[in-house]
Formats: sequence, C-alpha cells, structure tokens
Amino acid sequence: MTDLENLLHELFSSNGLAYAVLSSPQCKTMQCIKIIVRPVAMKQGICYQVTEHRGSQAFHKNLSASECEKFLQEQLNGNYKQALFCTEQADYQVLNNKRQSVILKKPPTKKQSIQMHNRKKQYILEENAPFLLAIGLTTKSGALTAKTSGKFRQLNKFLEMIADILPCFKTKKKLHIIDFGCGKAYLTFALYHYLVNVKKYEVDIVGLDLKQEVITHCQTLAAQLGCTGLRFQVGDINHHVATGPVDMVISLHACDTATDAALEKAIRWNAQVILCAPCCQHELFKQIKNTALSPLLDHGILKERFSALATDAARVQLLEILGYQTQAIEFIDLEHTPKNLLIRAVKRKSNEKCSPLALQAYYDFKHALNITPSLERRFNEELQKFGSAENT
Repeated sequence: MTDLENLLHELFSSNGLAYAVLSSPQCKTMQCIKIIVRPVAMKQGICYQVTEHRGSQAFHKNLSASECEKFLQEQLNGNYKQALFCTEQADYQVLNNKRQSVILKKPPTKKQSIQMHNRKKQYILEENAPFLLAIGLTTKSGALTAKTSGKFRQLNKFLEMIADILPCFKTKKKLHIIDFGCGKAYLTFALYHYLVNVKKYEVDIVGLDLKQEVITHCQTLAAQLGCTGLRFQVGDINHHVATGPVDMVISLHACDTATDAALEKAIRWNAQVILCAPCCQHELFKQIKNTALSPLLDHGILKERFSALATDAARVQLLEILGYQTQAIEFIDLEHTPKNLLIRAVKRKSNEKCSPLALQAYYDFKHALNITPSLERRFNEELQKFGSAENT
C-alpha cells in the first residue's frame, strides 16, 4: 500500500477523521471543483457526508467508512492536486503530482464534531401534552404512532402560524376566537393548549360544527380536560351570530362557498386575524371562460385545478381590498393532503385605505376570466363605494 492508502485506511478504520477537503482539480474542465467530507451520526452508526461542489451547486451523498475510503482513493488518483485531512491529533496535507503524493503532517486545527444527520426536530407542541392522549394522537406512554405522526406535524405547523400572528394581540389579555367547522377539534384543542398553557392568555374559543355527535364528543373532552374558556356549539356558518367582539376567525376546509361565508363573517366582525384553508372550490368551475386559455380550460382536471387557484386568488385580492394584509401560504406538506393552501389575513391599521390599484387589479382579473365569485357578491355594496374601477 502507498503512504496515501495507508493514511486513508487508518483514518477510516479508526473513525478519526474530523474533516477533509479535496481541491485544485488536475483538469480545468472538471465540473466538480471541490469535495468536502464530514462525519455524521446516523441510525446505523458513523457515516460520512460527501459534498461535491459543481459550480454554484452542491450535491450531497452519505457513504460508509469503507465506501468513503475507496471514493477518496479514486478521486486522489489523478483528479485533485491537493487534499487536507483533519484529525484531533494532526492535520495531513496531501500534495499530488503525476509522479507521487507528498504527505505533510501539521499541528491539528479542528476537533471532531459529529453532527446528527437526523436531528430531532424541535416542535412547539410536546408529545406529552395531556390533550393529545385524550384526542387519540398518542398512546398512554406518550408516544406517537405511524398513523398519528403526520397529524402531530400538522398541529405544530398550525401553531407556528399562530405564533407568527400573536404580536397582533400583544396588548390584549383575553382572546375571542371562533373556529368554523371544527370537526373533531384536533386543531382547536391544540390552539387552546398553546394559548392558555404555553402563552398564558385568557381565551374564549368557540368551536362550531354542523354535527351534533361531534360537538357532544368535543364538549365532553373539554370538560374532562378542564378547558375553561373552550366551548363547542352546533351551528351553521351562515347563521352564526357572535355575542361580542371577535379577535380571530379560523376556517379550515369549509367546503366551497362555505369558506366565503366564514370570510364574510370575519370581515364584518373586523376580526384582527383570519386563518382560512379553503376546500372543494367548485363555484368558479362553471363560470370561467376565456378563449385564450382554451388549451387549459378544455381539459376537466386542468380546469378544476385552475378554478381552485383562481377562486383563492380572488379571495386574497378581495381581502386586500377590504382592509387585510393577506398571504397565501403552504399549510401542510403535499404528501399529507393536496388541500394544503392557507390564507392568512391580518387587519391593517384603520387609516390605511384601499389602494385603487388593488381594486383595478381585481376587476381586471375577474373580467379576464368572466367570473363573479361569492365573496365579491357578498361585498358588492362595499366594493362599489371604493370607486368606479369596474367601469374603467
């Protein structure tokens, strides 16, 4: 074995490598200009993350000790002029030329720091939260199952969004929240836990749903968990009447124009925050017409998806016109559900008026597609007062 082969074998057989870098390609046309190697801890033990730098891009792969040793031997056999191998005891600089490899031993510059490849993600919501057992997401030992881990991540994603909007309420001690279409109320219980037990708010949260058996079940759980300030009611979005001011309205997966009913309620109540995940946007499918878009609209599945996007684009723009700073963001990874868009709207200051350009942009959009969305019809009178953009 050559001196270089002996060095590589010693480094990888003892797991002593802290860092390595190969640089100065022998051929100027080589795409890979640099290779960096770091040890990482994985379930199967110590592996080595190899990062190949090709122009402005970096490509990663994980190799075992023997695979990495062989890979580096191949790369140093005529591909790179220099290499540096760092251990806690010494650094080894390798200088390659066509005839031989020279190895220079130098004082150490790095300590071995093995990173966890699959670091445990820090979640807002802890797995041992009592309500998780009550709603069936964890076992008695506080563990998630394969079936519930996706829902757990969804709850945490939702709470991250709540954390983002909490500064809107920094002067309030008690939050009044309505959750339209709460269903089994996984998110409602998570919201209550986060606001009350973690952030120490007082709350008045109402979960609304059409199904009596679901509401009875949720109300029983709330009583068992001692959730003061959390109540559930049977009711329809269109006919619900708030008994006082509402700070936040949540509507997740209300079907078709039921989403618009929830948005209308929230806007008319001057809710500070609206979180809305639309579902089953069928309304505009029959309305959309544009001959220039026939390659898209002549295919049912493409038209269906486009109609859903157009519906939510109209909602976002109308919310902007009606006084909200609005974003359309990813709610949960597509691997869990295709219905992963969430509209987040925060009330603008009262002195910020509707932009004429925003109004004009909306009317240009609606005329291009020949649509009149439900949310527009609900606020037709208000939109007429903003200006004559529709007639321009």
